[in-house]
Amino acid sequence: MKRKVMHVLLGWEAALCLLVIFARATLLRGSAIGEMIPRTFSTLMAFPFQQLGLGLRKLSLSGQNGNLLAIVIYAAFCLTPLVALVLARRKRRLYPEDALLAILSVILFIVLYFAINPGLLPHGVAAMDSGTALLGSVAYSVLTGYIVLRALRSFFAARSSHRLQEYLAILLYILNALFVFMVFGAYFSNLLDSWEALGAANTDGLGLGTSYLFLVLQYLVNALPYAMNILVVFAVLDLLQEQAADSYSEGAVMAAEKLSRFCGLALVAGVVSNLAFNLLQLLFLKNLRVVNSVVQVPLFSIIFVLATLLLAQYIKDSKRIKEDNSMFI
Repeated sequence: MKRKVMHVLLGWEAALCLLVIFARATLLRGSAIGEMIPRTFSTLMAFPFQQLGLGLRKLSLSGQNGNLLAIVIYAAFCLTPLVALVLARRKRRLYPEDALLAILSVILFIVLYFAINPGLLPHGVAAMDSGTALLGSVAYSVLTGYIVLRALRSFFAARSSHRLQEYLAILLYILNALFVFMVFGAYFSNLLDSWEALGAANTDGLGLGTSYLFLVLQYLVNALPYAMNILVVFAVLDLLQEQAADSYSEGAVMAAEKLSRFCGLALVAGVVSNLAFNLLQLLFLKNLRVVNSVVQVPLFSIIFVLATLLLAQYIKDSKRIKEDNSMFI
């Protein structure tokens, strides 16, 4: 994927996250649609089972022809993994993880059946949203397990470093999309929820300016590591591109050093911002209605920085050895 295309896609993702969150928080507050948006996000594991179940139930009750059509749609949806298994068998030999497709097909029959008939759910999960979400999470766990196991087999079956680099690039694209969602979706939504909760708990509205400011600062502190990680991912992609062109080039060395600098900068920014935020909360403690103090131990980030430094040094040493061998020859 070209860098400009990735920038555009990430920008659209960020804009979409903000649009949905602002729509929920302001434009549609109090309306039926506004109430439906947070409900949909809170039961994400129930999608599309809950929606499909409601539609099939309505279709089934519409008459004999509707009932027959509902059965056909029900069977077609649940048999999709089994059809995929049959098609895969025609193209390649099957592996143990392919059995998960057959298991998934059985689970879909069960999940969608209860989505159509939520009244048959056990009393412990009688609530329609939570019950369907619980069953949906089982289906998604099987699907995720299959995807992960198939991906691992593809990784180990790769016969060239170029193929592995392509796989890594795909995962990095997904990782960057996740980072953008965390910055403009999850944490920004938490900011607006905290903002609204603070106002609701203090109806007089007096002396809340400092508290509101610190809610924004907390959002920035929480989102900063993910924003910095976006730059780190771009640096990794640059390194992969240079490695694919020539593993011993000066560009590969510079890309590795750039990656090390970005990793170190991301680590320093996260630690310093968290420290500064906690100190500021201590200084303005008397003026705050909400206090959130978090102690971060970025062990994984430290290990990652060391790994990138070792990688940069390894690329330098490899380039030097290659140049020495060329001079000797």
